[in-house]
Amino acid sequence: MKISKKLLWLGAICAGFYNTPFVAAGAFQTILQEKQEQIDTLAMAVSADEIGLPLPDLEEIGATPAIPEKLLRERFARLEKSIPLTYHKSSHEFVEYFIYKKTDFTQTMMEKMPVFFPLFEKTLQKYGLPTELKYLSMIESGLNPKVISRARAGGLWQFMPATGREFGLYQDSYIDERFEPVKATDAACRYLKQLYNIFGDWELTLASYNTGPGNIKRAMRRSHGTTFWTIYNALPKETRSYVPQYVAMNYMMNYGNDHGIYAKNPEYQIPNDTIHINGYIDLVAFCQNSGIDFQDLGRLNPSITKNLLPDQTRDFVLRVPSIQYTYLVSNRLSIMDSCTRKFIAANMMMAMADSCRTDSLSKGVAFPYAYVSNDDEEEFEDNQSSASTTVSKTKKSSHIVRRGETLQSISRKYRIQVADLKRWNHLRKSVIKKGQKLVIMKEVKEVVPAKKEHFANLDQPERKVKKDRGIKMRYHTVQHGDTLWTISQRYGLQLDHLKKANKIRGNEIKPGQKLIISS
Repeated sequence: MKISKKLLWLGAICAGFYNTPFVAAGAFQTILQEKQEQIDTLAMAVSADEIGLPLPDLEEIGATPAIPEKLLRERFARLEKSIPLTYHKSSHEFVEYFIYKKTDFTQTMMEKMPVFFPLFEKTLQKYGLPTELKYLSMIESGLNPKVISRARAGGLWQFMPATGREFGLYQDSYIDERFEPVKATDAACRYLKQLYNIFGDWELTLASYNTGPGNIKRAMRRSHGTTFWTIYNALPKETRSYVPQYVAMNYMMNYGNDHGIYAKNPEYQIPNDTIHINGYIDLVAFCQNSGIDFQDLGRLNPSITKNLLPDQTRDFVLRVPSIQYTYLVSNRLSIMDSCTRKFIAANMMMAMADSCRTDSLSKGVAFPYAYVSNDDEEEFEDNQSSASTTVSKTKKSSHIVRRGETLQSISRKYRIQVADLKRWNHLRKSVIKKGQKLVIMKEVKEVVPAKKEHFANLDQPERKVKKDRGIKMRYHTVQHGDTLWTISQRYGLQLDHLKKANKIRGNEIKPGQKLIISS
């Protein structure tokens, strides 16, 4: 969680990048033309090393204040709620720093407040925490959900990878939930509450969020102090600046207008709905065929770090702009055909969500959805001597919890639902411990002999194929909107071959009709 004046300065420089968290406009065009290169555009994040510019030293700011000390003392007292806003020379310096040196950064923070503050305030209230903690993320990340520090802390609340996993933020090569605002904010609130329970003092809690509780306790032992200001000189330099930065940012968001700084172009959340993805999906192709702006998809899904989701993806909630949602649902078959390795993503759920509820995904509430099953194609092998069928059976196994694992990461590993995992193991909460043994119920498929009349009732346009031993046949069930042309293109067939195989003279087909797809 370490932060410094350097990262604040960095935030001011990179704040504009938030509008294009996936990739810059020029690079986006390159990806559309050369998507086979699979550049990790979603993983792009700004760091101090990449910018390579000299970083300002706050101690170089002039000693003569431009704003009267008396005015700041009065306003700090007026703003103070649960968290003390102590006047200190460094707090005064940071106020002037944000007014005169970092005007653009301060303005950007004002413009981004409408995007994130409703989420912050609601989550803080959920955990019974002071709502003024919402200003802390400005100091941590400049309200950029994709920013990564030199120490590899990431997201709005700057979680280190290990700390993020400890608080249930899943991370792999494709997904990093430290960048997901809803889940990261929930984790940050739990961490802040934990720290406050340790120290019972909000200034020490803020300092420990920056440097860690161990460093605060060591500073208390060395200085024999019990408050932030009595251990001030025993703290790391960046931590000494951290609380004054917070005080100054709180002041600027409330009195910035008095100093001529305004939110000229306030930002708001993109109205969105959700779809549930199971399996591989090429996000560039998805955007091309659905009419969704690639950068908008990036803003809505900052936790995705690549241009695709892999085969093992299970029940991933993908946010899409509401304005394209109706078109996406109406054309889901052709769109998903174009961006998945299968003809349609198996068991894809298309869910409606309240566009303004940024925290709706954190509660585990089931969304109303239209279930799209993978029954378009049926594959079977017909043999005169031995037809067979596949049945599903439930197999019981176990998993020993390892360090850093969560119910979510275990569920992803076994491709099961968290709710099922908790039910099988009689878990009321989501807390698990290292070494704990969990029951895993997996559905396995077994092939068993079937009767020879197994296919007797199927409506097969060409029954003569039953005479050919070992021929693998595929069938397509016609959906609303299908045409012979779209079906032939989907399976890579010649239109006349498709018509001949199914004895179709014209071009008319009906929903529910079964067509032979030669293999």
